[in-house]
Amino acid sequence: MISVRQAFAQDDDPAQHPRRDFVGYGSAPPRVNWPGGARLALQIVLNYEEGSERSYPRGDAENEGFHEFPMVLSGQRDLDVESVYEYGSRAGVWRLFRIFGDAGVPVTCFATAVALARNPAVVEKLVAREDEVASHGFRWLEHYEFTRDLEREWIRRTVEALTAIVGKRPVGWYCRQMSVHTRELLVEHGGFEYDSDAYNDDLPYWTDVDGRPHLVVPYTLTVNDAHFLLAPTFADPNDFFEYGRRAIDRLCSDGDDIPRMMSVGLHARIAGQPARADAVARLLDYAASRDDVWIARRIDIARVFAEQVPPPPKGTRG
Repeated sequence: MISVRQAFAQDDDPAQHPRRDFVGYGSAPPRVNWPGGARLALQIVLNYEEGSERSYPRGDAENEGFHEFPMVLSGQRDLDVESVYEYGSRAGVWRLFRIFGDAGVPVTCFATAVALARNPAVVEKLVAREDEVASHGFRWLEHYEFTRDLEREWIRRTVEALTAIVGKRPVGWYCRQMSVHTRELLVEHGGFEYDSDAYNDDLPYWTDVDGRPHLVVPYTLTVNDAHFLLAPTFADPNDFFEYGRRAIDRLCSDGDDIPRMMSVGLHARIAGQPARADAVARLLDYAASRDDVWIARRIDIARVFAEQVPPPPKGTRG
């Protein structure tokens, strides 16, 4: 039964943090001058998680359920699921690297420390290409399942591990699913220039975390290859291409004079499959053919934005 209090509630509980913001920039978003006068800053994310997902060999009671078939085998190894993830690190990631190279585009890699540690050749490729490696956690696990103290330690060990593996500490962060403490703990830890644990805007924005400014560079769950595995799905690779192309077209001509940003989310084991990879290649070729699209790493977008749009005064940040 719905209580009277619930039926007529207008405001969130003030004790609940972080607070929600339904206003954002409203009708007056800031004008950011992207390099070359681009109308759109396009950011390609390579999610690299293979080998860090839930699996029986790593001591998990349940195998990862997000794969080509919606089946979860508990209490014993699932060699089918394991091999689906292995495809991403054995073949899919290299197909995507070839596509990125042919298109001449940089990417940001949301990487877990365990996944990179299990495939040093991928690390070498990312470093040689000068791609950004942003933290995706120590393993591919949900943060909302952590206690506050465990999450604090998780962030510390993740930064240490990625720094040792890549040779440079991560300055960006993206969780699998954040907790109510994640952003606060990132700021407490220090050294992060942004996080991407939000899907609520087409531009970066500043937040206030315990009185300190912190930049959020929103990500996407829409122009994302995960829809090949979810419902409603991209049933055909051309669906992914058309959806991405139309998003680019709209954002480059959005009814006002404001340049914006857009993210494309890829996974080595999903978009790295041949037919899907073909759609990725066509989308990147289309974006690269436009002189009003700047394809950049996430850290580049964050820094250009921060240089032109400084944090608002304390007390006015979201």
